[in-house]
Amino acid sequence: MRRLPPQHAEENLASLVALLPDLTEELLNSVDQPLKVQTCAKSGKEYLLCEYNRDGNSYRSPWSNEFTPPLLEATYPSSKLRKLELTANEAFDTYRELYFEGGVSSVYFWDLDPGFAGVVLIKKGRMFGFGDGSRRMKGAWDSIHVFEVQEKGGRNAHYQLTSTVMLYMVTNKPDLGHMNLSGSMTRQAEQDCVVEDPSMHVANIGRMVEEMEIKMRHLLKDVYFGKTKDTVNDLRSIESLTKMRKQRDMQREIASKLQERLPKEQSE
Repeated sequence: MRRLPPQHAEENLASLVALLPDLTEELLNSVDQPLKVQTCAKSGKEYLLCEYNRDGNSYRSPWSNEFTPPLLEATYPSSKLRKLELTANEAFDTYRELYFEGGVSSVYFWDLDPGFAGVVLIKKGRMFGFGDGSRRMKGAWDSIHVFEVQEKGGRNAHYQLTSTVMLYMVTNKPDLGHMNLSGSMTRQAEQDCVVEDPSMHVANIGRMVEEMEIKMRHLLKDVYFGKTKDTVNDLRSIESLTKMRKQRDMQREIASKLQERLPKEQSE
């Protein structure tokens, strides 16, 4: 699944579930899908849907802490963790606006015994329109950061982070043709941090997510865009064929002149 275009992950996953219905729950929990956006009916704010805020066919809003559609029995974070979850959502909402200048972010926490876990979700998508009313270019950045926190004795805590970034860009223009550049990347990190009060968990998690996103962004730039640029430059040339032939002829002439001088210099 990780080798397939992320924008088709939902269709491919549905096909797998149809073939292997006994593994439905395992597949849904293990396969990362592009994030979907939903609006909270109570707060009016947008939030992201994933497996970590799903209960059956309902999804919990991080702003109102309510499920849509409503559930009679559902699992919620403890009151202490819910307070931390709200703080994290406000913090990452600011982070998303500063780094991505748009998009949607959501943070979800859940209790563990001992410790707690959570996920930070960020989605930035864009589609470009043209004067004729067509929309021929689209792209999206989906980042999923799953973390686990285990508090040690004293003022220390151990953090484990697993980050996945799904990136795709599709263009379809008459002068450029159709291009689909897409892929995903997963990285892990562990770190021990000082925790003087519960709110420092948000700062520590935020620092790890920020460092991981910067690292993965550079890797994506070098691997996907860098390699694609090199390939295109090898296949196509901006300069005319006549100019390139002249340059090659000049290079051959200079090389031959240098070879003629070498025997003379050696004999002297």
